[in-house]
Amino acid sequence: MIMEERIKQLNEKNAILERPYVVYWMQSSQRAEYNHALEYAIRQANRLGKPLIVFFGITDGFPEANERHYAFMLEGLKETKAALEQRGIQLLIRKISPEQGALELSGLAALLVVDRGYLRIERQWRAAVAEGAKCAVVQVESNVVVPVELASPKEEYSAATLRSKVKKVLPLCLAPLEESTCKHPSIALELPFEAYDVSDTGAALTGLNIDRSVPRVADYVGGTSEAKRRLEDFIEHKLAGYSERKNRPGESFTSNLSPYLHFGQISPLYVYRRLMGMDSESQQSFLEELVVRRELAVNFVYYNEQYDSFAAVPDWAKKTLAKHLVDEREYLYTLEELEAAKTHDDYWNAAQLEMNLTGKMHGYMRMYWAKKILEWSSTPEDAYRKAIHLNNKYLLDGRDPNGFAGVSWCFGKHDRPWGERAIFGNVRFMNDKGLKRKFDMPLYLDQVAKRTRN
Repeated sequence: MIMEERIKQLNEKNAILERPYVVYWMQSSQRAEYNHALEYAIRQANRLGKPLIVFFGITDGFPEANERHYAFMLEGLKETKAALEQRGIQLLIRKISPEQGALELSGLAALLVVDRGYLRIERQWRAAVAEGAKCAVVQVESNVVVPVELASPKEEYSAATLRSKVKKVLPLCLAPLEESTCKHPSIALELPFEAYDVSDTGAALTGLNIDRSVPRVADYVGGTSEAKRRLEDFIEHKLAGYSERKNRPGESFTSNLSPYLHFGQISPLYVYRRLMGMDSESQQSFLEELVVRRELAVNFVYYNEQYDSFAAVPDWAKKTLAKHLVDEREYLYTLEELEAAKTHDDYWNAAQLEMNLTGKMHGYMRMYWAKKILEWSSTPEDAYRKAIHLNNKYLLDGRDPNGFAGVSWCFGKHDRPWGERAIFGNVRFMNDKGLKRKFDMPLYLDQVAKRTRN
């Protein structure tokens, strides 16, 4: 049973029973297991007595995406295609703007099912398809534990305000998702569309007209199996020390699941259920990040249209930062200097290099990193643009609700006023003395230096 709060029809049209297929337009939930949209589509196809076709559209022009992001995604799609074939389901991958491809395929669809995305472009795609398709278009939410409107009907002020609401409904959202057998296989069907071959990731990358300025990385390989391997490694080797050691930049006690969650290659509900029964402070700390913090970010981008600009910062933060615009700034760095990790701050440079080289940055350093950009820019608006640009360009989990919310938090979003300081005003301040006092920073510097040498 899929809870009804995950399901929403996006138009007022009916299923067209004489058409040959049910189509699942896969976009944000790029996996063949623990995918509510996929299971809903299978069940509807079985009910209607039709084969299910899964469609994925690859656009060269996704905003701010580059070779690093596309390589990771293609690695996952290759695995997903094989996994769907094992279930008798054809995954048709096309090199086409996703909404255009979905509309074309909807001409053969009795019913079109789509998963849910929260970013502006994802919502625009779905709205265009819902309007243009002649058949019913049904959206099924699968990339959060608690459906976004069920968690809250409005933008939340902080984690504390969302947490109380989530706790009330969370037990309703934790039912396991049972796999259904597809009764009418589609893998042998001939479709009147040209498929894009992803069996060789390198060749598939070469065929795309994309930004090549940021190369793919070896540290993270895309795909559900790799995501699950990392989850099991985290549970076995890191979970016990997570609450105590997660913030230490020189130690690897994070799950590193964020790129996989971003591309929908692993289900957050699957992750949550895998940790159920492991009652400990560390388990509670991790689930707080997975549900409350991550879904606060989803709440932010869903309810705030200005999520990727300084306009999203709360009024109190704008006022205090404006008051301190006249403060002297000892250092001012251009975007190019920041991107090349050419500042006076060894800790900041190491964080930027970690991001450049691996596609990931330690979570605590992300906060310090963005705070310093604010300190070293002539205006907070300029700092915000720089932070968003670098976050989205280099991080595998960039262009994600968590990334937008994380940058905004460093400018006061989801936070409260603190003691007044130069430049920051009442926005929370961080400095290198705090890093030195709390952590073994030479260990972090050494780890990044080793990656640089390699």
